[in-house]
Amino acid sequence: MNHPSPNAPLAGRVAVILGGTGGIGSATARAFAAAGARVAVVASRDAAKARDLAATLPPVVGGHAGFAAAIERSDELAALADAVRQNLGPADILVNSSGTTRAVPHADLDTLDDATFDRILTVNTRGAFAAVRAFAPDLSAGGHGLVVNVSSIAATTAVGSSIAYCASKAGLDVMGACLARALAPSIRVMTVSPGVVDTDFVPGRDRAASEKLAASTPLKRLTSPEDVADAILACATSLGFSTGSILQVDGGRHL
Repeated sequence: MNHPSPNAPLAGRVAVILGGTGGIGSATARAFAAAGARVAVVASRDAAKARDLAATLPPVVGGHAGFAAAIERSDELAALADAVRQNLGPADILVNSSGTTRAVPHADLDTLDDATFDRILTVNTRGAFAAVRAFAPDLSAGGHGLVVNVSSIAATTAVGSSIAYCASKAGLDVMGACLARALAPSIRVMTVSPGVVDTDFVPGRDRAASEKLAASTPLKRLTSPEDVADAILACATSLGFSTGSILQVDGGRHL
Protein backbone atom coordinates (compact mmCIF):
# COMPACT_ATOMS: atom_id res chain seq x y z
CA MET A 1 0.00 0.00 0.00
CA ASN A 2 1.27 3.49 -0.84
CA HIS A 3 1.26 5.80 2.15
CA PRO A 4 1.19 9.60 1.74
CA SER A 5 4.35 11.50 2.52
CA PRO A 6 4.32 13.18 5.93
CA ASN A 7 5.29 16.36 4.11
CA ALA A 8 2.34 16.03 1.72
CA PRO A 9 -0.31 14.04 3.58
CA LEU A 10 -3.05 15.09 1.14
CA ALA A 11 -1.15 14.37 -2.07
CA GLY A 12 -3.54 13.10 -4.70
CA ARG A 13 -6.61 14.44 -2.92
CA VAL A 14 -8.95 17.12 -4.28
CA ALA A 15 -10.21 19.73 -1.80
CA VAL A 16 -13.06 22.11 -2.63
CA ILE A 17 -13.13 25.31 -0.56
CA LEU A 18 -16.45 27.18 -0.74
CA GLY A 19 -16.00 30.76 0.40
CA GLY A 20 -12.46 30.22 -0.79
CA THR A 21 -11.58 33.88 -1.32
CA GLY A 22 -12.62 34.98 2.18
CA GLY A 23 -10.28 35.21 5.16
CA ILE A 24 -10.87 31.68 6.46
CA GLY A 25 -11.30 30.18 3.02
CA SER A 26 -8.08 31.57 1.57
CA ALA A 27 -6.07 30.50 4.63
CA THR A 28 -7.59 27.02 4.30
CA ALA A 29 -6.77 26.88 0.59
CA ARG A 30 -3.13 27.69 1.36
CA ALA A 31 -2.98 25.08 4.14
CA PHE A 32 -4.46 22.32 1.98
CA ALA A 33 -2.20 23.13 -0.97
CA ALA A 34 0.83 23.07 1.32
CA ALA A 35 -0.30 19.60 2.43
CA GLY A 36 -0.26 18.43 -1.19
CA ALA A 37 -3.95 18.65 -2.16
CA ARG A 38 -5.24 19.92 -5.46
CA VAL A 39 -7.45 22.83 -4.42
CA ALA A 40 -10.60 24.18 -6.01
CA VAL A 41 -10.99 27.75 -4.76
CA VAL A 42 -14.65 28.74 -5.05
CA ALA A 43 -15.89 32.32 -4.83
CA SER A 44 -19.56 33.19 -4.66
CA ARG A 45 -19.45 35.51 -7.68
CA ASP A 46 -15.94 36.53 -8.75
CA ALA A 47 -14.34 33.65 -10.65
CA ALA A 48 -11.35 35.80 -11.62
CA LYS A 49 -10.55 36.45 -7.97
CA ALA A 50 -10.75 32.72 -7.26
CA ARG A 51 -8.45 31.92 -10.19
CA ASP A 52 -5.98 34.58 -9.07
CA LEU A 53 -5.83 33.09 -5.58
CA ALA A 54 -5.47 29.57 -6.95
CA ALA A 55 -2.49 30.74 -8.99
CA THR A 56 -0.67 31.83 -5.80
CA LEU A 57 -1.05 28.52 -3.96
CA PRO A 58 1.92 26.19 -3.40
CA PRO A 59 2.24 24.13 -6.60
CA VAL A 60 1.19 20.47 -6.65
CA VAL A 61 0.94 17.78 -9.32
CA GLY A 62 -2.33 18.40 -11.15
CA GLY A 63 -2.47 22.06 -10.13
CA HIS A 64 -5.24 24.14 -8.62
CA ALA A 65 -8.24 25.93 -10.11
CA GLY A 66 -10.65 28.77 -9.35
CA PHE A 67 -14.41 28.76 -9.80
CA ALA A 68 -17.51 30.77 -8.91
CA ALA A 69 -20.85 29.42 -7.70
CA ALA A 70 -23.64 31.03 -5.69
CA ILE A 71 -24.19 28.78 -2.69
CA GLU A 72 -27.89 29.65 -2.65
CA ARG A 73 -28.26 28.18 -6.16
CA SER A 74 -28.39 24.38 -6.18
CA ASP A 75 -28.08 24.29 -9.95
CA GLU A 76 -24.82 26.25 -9.78
CA LEU A 77 -23.48 23.89 -7.11
CA ALA A 78 -24.30 20.86 -9.25
CA ALA A 79 -22.51 22.50 -12.18
CA LEU A 80 -19.58 23.27 -9.89
CA ALA A 81 -19.22 19.62 -8.89
CA ASP A 82 -19.03 18.71 -12.59
CA ALA A 83 -16.50 21.45 -13.30
CA VAL A 84 -14.25 20.40 -10.42
CA ARG A 85 -14.41 16.77 -11.60
CA GLN A 86 -13.43 17.75 -15.15
CA ASN A 87 -10.60 20.08 -14.13
CA LEU A 88 -9.08 18.49 -11.02
CA GLY A 89 -10.81 15.15 -10.51
CA PRO A 90 -13.60 14.03 -8.17
CA ALA A 91 -13.75 15.91 -4.86
CA ASP A 92 -12.44 14.12 -1.78
CA ILE A 93 -12.87 17.00 0.68
CA LEU A 94 -15.50 19.74 0.86
CA VAL A 95 -15.05 22.75 3.13
CA ASN A 96 -18.14 24.87 3.66
CA SER A 97 -16.74 28.25 4.67
CA SER A 98 -19.20 30.46 2.81
CA GLY A 99 -21.14 32.72 5.11
CA THR A 100 -22.94 35.99 5.49
CA THR A 101 -24.32 38.14 8.28
CA ARG A 102 -25.64 41.57 9.13
CA ALA A 103 -24.99 43.32 12.41
CA VAL A 104 -28.36 43.78 14.12
CA PRO A 105 -28.72 44.26 17.90
CA HIS A 106 -30.60 41.28 19.30
CA ALA A 107 -33.28 43.45 20.89
CA ASP A 108 -34.00 45.24 17.61
CA LEU A 109 -36.58 42.80 16.28
CA ASP A 110 -37.95 45.11 13.61
CA THR A 111 -34.62 45.66 11.85
CA LEU A 112 -34.12 41.92 11.50
CA ASP A 113 -36.69 41.75 8.71
CA ASP A 114 -37.81 38.62 6.88
CA ALA A 115 -35.55 39.17 3.89
CA THR A 116 -32.45 39.53 6.08
CA PHE A 117 -33.34 36.49 8.17
CA ASP A 118 -34.03 34.38 5.10
CA ARG A 119 -30.81 35.45 3.37
CA ILE A 120 -28.64 34.53 6.38
CA LEU A 121 -30.24 31.11 6.83
CA THR A 122 -30.16 30.40 3.10
CA VAL A 123 -26.43 31.06 2.78
CA ASN A 124 -25.20 29.78 6.13
CA THR A 125 -27.37 26.69 6.56
CA ARG A 126 -29.34 25.63 3.50
CA GLY A 127 -26.46 26.45 1.18
CA ALA A 128 -24.08 24.22 3.13
CA PHE A 129 -26.57 21.36 2.86
CA ALA A 130 -27.02 21.93 -0.87
CA ALA A 131 -23.24 21.86 -1.35
CA VAL A 132 -22.98 18.52 0.45
CA ARG A 133 -25.83 17.17 -1.66
CA ALA A 134 -24.10 18.28 -4.88
CA PHE A 135 -20.72 16.78 -3.97
CA ALA A 136 -21.88 13.66 -2.07
CA PRO A 137 -21.57 11.24 -5.01
CA ASP A 138 -17.92 12.15 -5.58
CA LEU A 139 -17.10 12.37 -1.87
CA SER A 140 -18.49 8.89 -1.23
CA ALA A 141 -17.01 7.23 -4.31
CA GLY A 142 -13.57 6.72 -2.79
CA GLY A 143 -14.90 5.65 0.59
CA HIS A 144 -12.96 8.33 2.49
CA GLY A 145 -14.77 11.61 1.81
CA LEU A 146 -14.76 14.48 4.26
CA VAL A 147 -17.00 17.49 4.80
CA VAL A 148 -15.89 20.28 7.15
CA ASN A 149 -18.51 22.89 8.00
CA VAL A 150 -17.30 26.20 9.43
CA SER A 151 -19.70 27.22 12.18
CA SER A 152 -19.29 29.66 15.09
CA ILE A 153 -19.43 29.59 18.88
CA ALA A 154 -22.42 31.92 18.37
CA ALA A 155 -24.35 28.69 17.81
CA THR A 156 -24.07 27.85 21.52
CA THR A 157 -23.29 31.14 23.26
CA ALA A 158 -26.18 32.95 21.51
CA VAL A 159 -23.89 35.97 21.27
CA GLY A 160 -23.25 37.09 17.72
CA SER A 161 -23.84 39.68 15.05
CA SER A 162 -27.57 38.94 14.89
CA ILE A 163 -30.15 36.46 16.13
CA ALA A 164 -30.42 35.09 12.60
CA TYR A 165 -26.67 34.46 12.48
CA CYS A 166 -26.74 32.58 15.79
CA ALA A 167 -29.72 30.53 14.60
CA SER A 168 -28.07 29.74 11.26
CA LYS A 169 -24.93 28.41 12.95
CA ALA A 170 -26.91 26.39 15.49
CA GLY A 171 -28.72 24.82 12.55
CA LEU A 172 -25.39 24.11 10.87
CA ASP A 173 -24.12 22.31 13.99
CA VAL A 174 -27.15 20.04 14.21
CA MET A 175 -27.17 19.46 10.47
CA GLY A 176 -23.55 18.35 10.65
CA ALA A 177 -24.44 15.70 13.21
CA CYS A 178 -27.36 14.52 11.06
CA LEU A 179 -25.18 14.27 7.97
CA ALA A 180 -22.39 12.50 9.84
CA ARG A 181 -24.81 9.75 10.75
CA ALA A 182 -26.55 9.66 7.37
CA LEU A 183 -23.41 9.61 5.21
CA ALA A 184 -21.24 7.24 7.25
CA PRO A 185 -19.07 5.33 6.70
CA SER A 186 -18.01 6.66 3.29
CA ILE A 187 -18.12 10.36 4.25
CA ARG A 188 -17.06 11.90 7.55
CA VAL A 189 -18.59 15.23 8.58
CA MET A 190 -16.81 17.55 10.99
CA THR A 191 -17.65 21.03 12.27
CA VAL A 192 -15.05 23.66 13.16
CA SER A 193 -16.43 26.37 15.43
CA PRO A 194 -14.34 29.54 15.67
CA GLY A 195 -14.69 32.39 18.10
CA VAL A 196 -14.35 35.98 16.88
CA VAL A 197 -12.09 35.76 13.84
CA ASP A 198 -9.70 38.58 12.99
CA THR A 199 -11.22 39.44 9.62
CA ASP A 200 -13.61 42.08 8.29
CA PHE A 201 -16.48 39.57 8.07
CA VAL A 202 -18.81 41.45 10.46
CA PRO A 203 -19.79 44.81 8.94
CA GLY A 204 -19.23 47.77 11.23
CA ARG A 205 -16.86 46.12 13.71
CA ASP A 206 -13.86 48.44 13.96
CA ARG A 207 -10.36 47.78 15.30
CA ALA A 208 -11.15 49.16 18.75
CA ALA A 209 -14.06 46.75 19.10
CA SER A 210 -11.85 43.87 17.97
CA GLU A 211 -9.15 44.75 20.49
CA LYS A 212 -11.73 44.87 23.27
CA LEU A 213 -12.95 41.41 22.31
CA ALA A 214 -9.38 40.11 22.24
CA ALA A 215 -8.67 41.45 25.72
CA SER A 216 -11.70 39.60 27.12
CA THR A 217 -10.69 36.25 25.57
CA PRO A 218 -8.77 33.89 27.90
CA LEU A 219 -5.84 33.49 25.48
CA LYS A 220 -5.83 37.29 24.92
CA ARG A 221 -6.18 37.46 21.16
CA LEU A 222 -8.74 36.93 18.46
CA THR A 223 -8.92 33.74 16.43
CA SER A 224 -6.82 34.13 13.28
CA PRO A 225 -7.87 32.70 9.91
CA GLU A 226 -4.81 30.47 10.12
CA ASP A 227 -6.00 29.07 13.48
CA VAL A 228 -9.22 27.99 11.80
CA ALA A 229 -7.41 26.65 8.73
CA ASP A 230 -5.13 24.54 10.94
CA ALA A 231 -8.17 23.00 12.61
CA ILE A 232 -9.84 22.28 9.27
CA LEU A 233 -6.62 20.70 8.02
CA ALA A 234 -6.42 18.56 11.16
CA CYS A 235 -9.86 17.14 10.35
CA ALA A 236 -8.36 15.84 7.10
CA THR A 237 -4.95 14.72 8.34
CA SER A 238 -5.06 13.87 12.06
CA LEU A 239 -8.63 13.17 13.10
CA GLY A 240 -9.46 10.30 10.80
CA PHE A 241 -11.60 8.46 13.36
CA SER A 242 -13.74 11.48 14.21
CA THR A 243 -17.10 12.29 12.68
CA GLY A 244 -20.08 14.30 13.86
CA SER A 245 -17.83 16.26 16.21
CA ILE A 246 -17.54 20.00 16.81
CA LEU A 247 -14.02 21.37 17.21
CA GLN A 248 -13.90 24.74 18.97
CA VAL A 249 -11.16 27.16 17.92
CA ASP A 250 -11.76 30.25 20.02
CA GLY A 251 -8.93 30.76 22.51
CA GLY A 252 -11.36 29.87 25.28
CA ARG A 253 -13.81 32.64 24.41
CA HIS A 254 -16.81 30.37 25.01
CA LEU A 255 -15.79 30.27 28.69
